[in-house]
Amino acid sequence: MTSDVLTLDDITTVGLIGAGNIGTAVARLALAAGQQVVLSNSRGPETLTGLVASLGEGASADTAEGAATRGDIVVVTIPLKAVTAVPVEPLAGKVVLDTNNYYPGRDGQVPALEAGEVTSSQLLQQHLPTSKVVKAFNHIGSGDLESQGQPAGTEGRRALAVFGDDADAVALAGQWLDRLGYDVVNGGGLEESWRIQPDTPGYGPRLDADGLRQALADAQRP
Repeated sequence: MTSDVLTLDDITTVGLIGAGNIGTAVARLALAAGQQVVLSNSRGPETLTGLVASLGEGASADTAEGAATRGDIVVVTIPLKAVTAVPVEPLAGKVVLDTNNYYPGRDGQVPALEAGEVTSSQLLQQHLPTSKVVKAFNHIGSGDLESQGQPAGTEGRRALAVFGDDADAVALAGQWLDRLGYDVVNGGGLEESWRIQPDTPGYGPRLDADGLRQALADAQRP
């Protein structure tokens, strides 16, 4: 199913490419919301047996291609240096959430990022030209992500920023994050996602929607 016809209620299975701390936290939230999750990593599904067992009913492991194929919506949560390994064809037409941040010490220096010519999410979008990439989950720690979600309408509810070039994909991602327990602030297109990269005011602290909007506005590009 592609995002051209996808609605929030159509999201029954979440594919995860990457099964680290953020991927695991997203999986737990999705399971709590009544969805199934398919986890993958670079080492093969057999290495995820223990994690799948700990997550319980509704969780399974597959290859990256399998997670991309089976997910109604897919979360890419791997180091930037590995994004070229993300399968392209199974993600055609799908909403793909990108949790990544650029850390030169881990990823190596990327001249286009160092020069501010592109953002890390734009690099993933370039790799996935037929997908609809939405930046999300990159500015909250995994422990906070698991513990700070609250019902819609809760006063002071934490907000998460989303960025994307496809308005329908951004709207769907926002609805999904709301179901997982968070208010959502639309920060604009992927070219604006630098506003929530490391060392910006919105990266890390717990902020409600008004506070996060102000933090995005206050961000200064290096």
